[in-house]
Amino acid sequence: MTISCDVAVLGGGTGGYVAAIRAAQLGKSVVVIEQDKLGGTCLHRGCIPSKSLLRSAEVYAEIAGSEEFGIEISGVKLAFGKVQRRKEAIVEQLHQGVQYLMRKNKIQVLKGKGRVIGPSIFSPRSGAVAVELEDGDMETVVPSHLIIATGSRPRAIPGFEPDGQFILSSEEALRMEELPASMLIVGGGVIGVEWASMLADFGVQVTIVEASDQLLPREDKEVARELQRLLKKRGVTVMTGVTVNGGTSRVTEEGVSVEVTRGGKTETLSAAKLLVSVGRTANVQNIGLENTDIRFDKGVIEVNANMQTNEPHIYAIGDCIGGLQLAHAASHEGIVAVNHLAGERLHPYHPHLVPRCVYTRPEVASVGYTEQEAKDLGRDVAIGKFPFSAIGKALVYGSKDGFVKVVADKASGDILGVQMIGPHVTDLIGEAALAQLLDATPWEIGEAIHAHPTLSEIVGEAMLAVDGKAIGI
Repeated sequence: MTISCDVAVLGGGTGGYVAAIRAAQLGKSVVVIEQDKLGGTCLHRGCIPSKSLLRSAEVYAEIAGSEEFGIEISGVKLAFGKVQRRKEAIVEQLHQGVQYLMRKNKIQVLKGKGRVIGPSIFSPRSGAVAVELEDGDMETVVPSHLIIATGSRPRAIPGFEPDGQFILSSEEALRMEELPASMLIVGGGVIGVEWASMLADFGVQVTIVEASDQLLPREDKEVARELQRLLKKRGVTVMTGVTVNGGTSRVTEEGVSVEVTRGGKTETLSAAKLLVSVGRTANVQNIGLENTDIRFDKGVIEVNANMQTNEPHIYAIGDCIGGLQLAHAASHEGIVAVNHLAGERLHPYHPHLVPRCVYTRPEVASVGYTEQEAKDLGRDVAIGKFPFSAIGKALVYGSKDGFVKVVADKASGDILGVQMIGPHVTDLIGEAALAQLLDATPWEIGEAIHAHPTLSEIVGEAMLAVDGKAIGI
């Protein structure tokens, strides 16, 4: 059977379903092809389930430290099975919500494995999609425009392939039925540090190793140092500048061990389980791209600023094009792609304006360029910095660690970047992102009245600090 439509979306993850909804809003007939569940990695195996576990860990840690607030509690017990059930309930509620949005917007969803096909009897050009449905039947979707949104999967290290019991990726870790006594985390990027923070709050002995000279290699060095200091303060062993030696993993009934090298010295690290968190690999294999003229660069699909491949009627968004592999980046890329194919007014997509959030305790958030990145671009920068220890609401919360840092251009006065570490900074970064979108200056944001007492006051103070005019310090 052949289905003709204006837009087909191959992949129903966050980027894919947002693109589908936007296309439907513009009056397009839309088909989404998804082999698993709508919502993709973010909803089922990433953002949402991990944040649910992180919140449970945070609550557990708050209860453990309740005496600081004058509250004495005894007999506290962690019921990890209930923690997991809460996570699954949240995921299912949101999954139901995405399905409702498909029905509301009259979007047809095909559950099955899709492969792009070349010129055929169905279409004189590549871009049609052959779909093998769950029951084995076949459908052929022939769209005017195709959007590829096939996402990514955890990157594996040769010799450290996940076995689901001792060696885990983040996806297997989310399904743990009980907590291990100890965890060795290979990779100190976003996923690695979030798991380190979470497991430490749950009482697991954690060691995290990172090949770079800092945790969160893409983030500001001062922020990375502060996060490392605070993780160590909570009992996490942090090792940077470490190479994990391939082929050295050993699994026994007691757990797993691996050899690492740092500074020319080799040592063996052991734990009950090992978590591999060294990034993600684009899902571009076995989806029929060899039947097209689509180009690749370093394992990801090559696109232009409008998310077009070199076949103009085929677009690609999200993790499969590399760059910032973030759900909100994929969503925005999907909207850019649909607006372009529909001839709508376009707003340029600038990856450096995408906020980056890390849900550790304390949280980390940033947007724009770091101080070093700005300097590498030849910019003469001015820095404003303000600590949470001088913010009343932070002291009320019992969260005085961290700071906000503003990087501004001395010549133009424009904000080049904002980096944050501290309580609820993933909620505060939105103001900085808006400031950069509007080409605001630190003075303009600093002059905006921030209510007192709030955590948001720190944004205004850090902006004023660029010109040495911060009030509270």
